[in-house]
Amino acid sequence: MMDIGLIALLLLLLVVALGFWRKVNVGLLAIAGAAVLGYVSGQFSGKQIIGGFSASLFMTLLGVTLFFGIIQENGCIEFVMRRMVGVFGKQIWMAPVLVFAMGFIVAAIGPGCVPAMAFAAAMAVPLAHETGYHPVMLLVIGNLGTYSGRFSPITPEGILIRSLLEEQGLSISITSLILNTLIGNLVLFLIVFAAYKGFRIKASDGIKIECEKEKMRADQVIALISVAVMILLVIFVNMDVGLASFLVSAVLILLRIGDEKKAVGSVPWNTLLLVCGVGVLMNLVISTGGIDMLANSMSSIMTSGTAAGIMGVVSAVMSWFSSAIGVVFPTLIPTVGTIVNNVGGGVQTAEMVSVIALFASVAGLSPASTGGAIIMGACGADEEFNRRYPGDKLFAQLLAWAFITIGVLAVMAFAGVFGWFG
Repeated sequence: MMDIGLIALLLLLLVVALGFWRKVNVGLLAIAGAAVLGYVSGQFSGKQIIGGFSASLFMTLLGVTLFFGIIQENGCIEFVMRRMVGVFGKQIWMAPVLVFAMGFIVAAIGPGCVPAMAFAAAMAVPLAHETGYHPVMLLVIGNLGTYSGRFSPITPEGILIRSLLEEQGLSISITSLILNTLIGNLVLFLIVFAAYKGFRIKASDGIKIECEKEKMRADQVIALISVAVMILLVIFVNMDVGLASFLVSAVLILLRIGDEKKAVGSVPWNTLLLVCGVGVLMNLVISTGGIDMLANSMSSIMTSGTAAGIMGVVSAVMSWFSSAIGVVFPTLIPTVGTIVNNVGGGVQTAEMVSVIALFASVAGLSPASTGGAIIMGACGADEEFNRRYPGDKLFAQLLAWAFITIGVLAVMAFAGVFGWFG
């Protein structure tokens, strides 16, 4: 009879494939799959199956996304970012740097990757018009910035990774994770900049992005202060980031800074179902030894010199067909502890987590993924750029970048670059 751990692992792969094929939330399918596996095998009770749903992770993600839904609706962050563009955007060479930096900052302060990519895209298109830089170059660079900023301690991605590591009794420095991913993304920044001949753009009268003339509103000032308060509560009071977010959100709603209905409506419920739903099935996969089986299989073909590269490529391939935060991170990060122990030879936990995080993120430049789709949507919505860069050609460009960037990162991983900040 087939090993139950292998069955659980195959079921996970089936759930991911079905979700991709039928365009159904993988979290929903994962809960259904866990119910089938639990009762058909007779090894798990309903209580044990439901126990795989991480209430703490759900509360944390809900609190953070609720809070930043209020902040995003308020417009205070956008106001500050556009002011920064106005102040630092006088030199044309600053445009790519600004887009990258804004993508990083907006992702890092809490919303995570997708809202930050949308923000970077909204800034990149008018900058491309004003400066003459290729719009795809600026859009890709904006995405690259978010791919490092998304791993700060208060983002959904950072919270998830910390939770997955704690379940294995592991921990890494978030600073190491951000620096390792930043190295990779900065190298890709330079390659993309050179590929689109960004160095040939001549200085002009400067960037003329129209900034709002009115001063920051009082409610925006309070909202901005609330972001600082939330971060201070997490750092100095050691309050759970989810609870701190709920606390500050409640105060903002009471002060009428945020609209309760809009705030609740802004919560990405599909993402919460995806992440926590996959966790239900992953709990059974781990309990049955499926993850150990996967980790042992992967470590059997790894050496200390190839572990990071192999793990990175596997992460990228998975991310081309599934969600990084919903599938790739919950599947591969639980294998890190076993792989580090099995392979040995100086393989570091931070290095392995970094390549999973980085490769899975950058693979999102594919037009079939969210990052690529945002780029296509931004160009398609602009009449001039839509005419100059038709959808079919843009699709091919982004597909090429999805492969080229992963190839570059693979070379860096095999060279041990992502172990520099252990």
